Amino acid sequence: MHMELVTIVVDEYDPAIEFFVEALQFELVEDSPSRTNDGRPKRWVVVRPPGAQTSILLARADGDEQAAAVGNQLAGRVAFFLRVNDFEHVYTRLIERGVRFVSPPRDEPYGRVGVFLDIAGNRWDLLGPSPTG
Repeated sequence: MHMELVTIVVDEYDPAIEFFVEALQFELVEDSPSRTNDGRPKRWVVVRPPGAQTSILLARADGDEQAAAVGNQLAGRVAFFLRVNDFEHVYTRLIERGVRFVSPPRDEPYGRVGVFLDIAGNRWDLLGPSPTG
């Protein structure tokens, strides 16, 4: 058993794809036409970190309630955790690609951490090994 997908509600597909593929360097797994439950056209857009098993479904907000949740799907808490082997390299690359960090990196007992915002405004932890080992 494994978690196959999690959903992030976004304003629009293409800027979200660009953020995840260009800035975060995730793989675009699928971008296919689909339909809502009531038959309206939509897209099925799936991205995934390289080598990961769990993917993210980028779902365009459908209606006022979903639009209100964009960027606040977990009430301002960190929602997603991206573990990397070379924290400083990835941190620098993300800054160069315009990713917004909400606080400077810090060291915690579980490793190096920096909190950034995705294209929708959701909080992510960028996690890496402790610089001391």
